[in-house]
Amino acid sequence: MRYLALLFAFVPVMVVCSSQVACAAEPGPQIYEVRSYLLGEKGDATAIDSYLRDALIPALDRQGIGPIGVFENANNDENNSKRIVVVIPYTDANQVVSVGSALLSDSQYAADAKLYLDREPSNPPYDRINSELLSAMDCMPLLAVPGGTLDNADRVYELRLYESPNERMGNLKVDMFNSGEVPIFLDSGIQPIFIGQCVVGPQTPSLTYLTLYPSEDARLKAWDTFRSHPDWKVLSKVAKYRGTVSHIDKFILVPKAYSQL
Repeated sequence: MRYLALLFAFVPVMVVCSSQVACAAEPGPQIYEVRSYLLGEKGDATAIDSYLRDALIPALDRQGIGPIGVFENANNDENNSKRIVVVIPYTDANQVVSVGSALLSDSQYAADAKLYLDREPSNPPYDRINSELLSAMDCMPLLAVPGGTLDNADRVYELRLYESPNERMGNLKVDMFNSGEVPIFLDSGIQPIFIGQCVVGPQTPSLTYLTLYPSEDARLKAWDTFRSHPDWKVLSKVAKYRGTVSHIDKFILVPKAYSQL
């Protein structure tokens, strides 16, 4: 009961909306796009930053979409692929479809994005873009972030993707989160920002979540606490949840200066 109370107390307090963002009138599952600009050897991170900061994010703000997170690999991230990760929350799947048409008719966006969009095909600013669409899960139906987060320059994020061997096992991993994993996160100092099941993406079946920590030391301590948490020891040994994760992608990220998360 203590952990259920903690979880229910968490949801309404944590939802944050900027003055430019229209919040959903009623809580409900959101759709998240996790977009990764893979820089490759010749990527131009400065050009992508300018496009995101000065063109795309303001245009999405005008559509009432946000808050939008933008991140890059932390110095201690062990992945070879350098990337810029963008998290875009949508109210529903229809908004995912309509946003592109709205951008095409936005003259301010066209002007702000001109340098980026007019680059020669022989000089792309990234190697490729990978995206996945996620549906928010019952354990966390809305993207949420603690108040005052943006004031902490030392904050660190962790993006994890849990891939499952088949659809049945993927649904069981979702059930594991919905059945009690999030309260253990919170009790251990792991602050979820969003948790979603993959609807469309290069790795399915899977779920992806983003978590927040005050610092890198706090991140390491929180995961040590989680692994030794008595409730996790019980939940992780439930027979039906064994083998639900076949592969994990983990990225340690830091926010861009213009990130809204």
